[in-house]
Amino acid sequence: MITVIGSLNMDLVTYTGRMPVVGETIMGRSFKQIPGGKGANQADAIAKLGAEVRMIGCVGSDVMGNILMEALKNDGVDITQIKKIEGVSTGIASITVDSAANNCIIVVSGANNMLSIQDIQAAYDAIQTSEVVVAQLEVPLDTVKFALKTAKQLGKLTILNPAPASELDDDFLANVDILVPNDTELEMISGIQVKNENDVKKAAQVLMNKGVKELIVTLGSKGCIHINESGVKAYPAYKVNAVDTTAAGDSFIGAVAVAINEGKSFEEAIYFATAVGALTVTKEGAQSSLPLRAVVENFIKNVK
Repeated sequence: MITVIGSLNMDLVTYTGRMPVVGETIMGRSFKQIPGGKGANQADAIAKLGAEVRMIGCVGSDVMGNILMEALKNDGVDITQIKKIEGVSTGIASITVDSAANNCIIVVSGANNMLSIQDIQAAYDAIQTSEVVVAQLEVPLDTVKFALKTAKQLGKLTILNPAPASELDDDFLANVDILVPNDTELEMISGIQVKNENDVKKAAQVLMNKGVKELIVTLGSKGCIHINESGVKAYPAYKVNAVDTTAAGDSFIGAVAVAINEGKSFEEAIYFATAVGALTVTKEGAQSSLPLRAVVENFIKNVK
């Protein structure tokens, strides 16, 4: 079992030819409401890749919250640890996607901000019965920190996606087994300016000195770099026709969690996750773009 602790948002997605500049009004091509949120995306990716997964998080007691929970349940996610909060709106993300598949996102956290340490304590048994615990930073940092510490005390493997980028103290990092940042997040956490691969290595060493065991630094179309005390290895990205990069990082992290939980090596896990991420960007939306296991395996087989 994999447990994901994090956010659930309704994504309000506008597709347009280009991004507007400040003060400008432009016409969009289309609009969609798509279930999202980093935590929910990762849980959904894990379920679609065939692993048992439960979600710990909060939604508002509103229509959007019901839709988000139902979407996860339909895809096979255990939603019994998702809490409904009265008087608070479900989280939303306003996303603009241009014709080059770039996106910009504004998040209003809503009920996500209500996930508390007490909620993690109430979910103790759920964490105890998991092998892997995955978290991000779209819910309160103190809650995530407590959740990771609880998971490590129970002997679980912990994976942290430090997004959105935030400064994390040493006690926080000491409970992270696998850290999966992009270059911006790596720079924020380590305090090292990241401009090239040598900078990535320096920043990674700072974090490993604080207790992180494995780093996978995602670099978008440039692939990713895996770093641990044994060395550094770069992995290229698959070349695909990108339509929308939303949830690409979430699908990658979900895939790493699934592969590691299945006992695969880091090399196998990263190749698998790279394929999952590549397939994700070929479709629009967040959870709507996440591929099924059979589709991923067929893609890997045909590109070799």
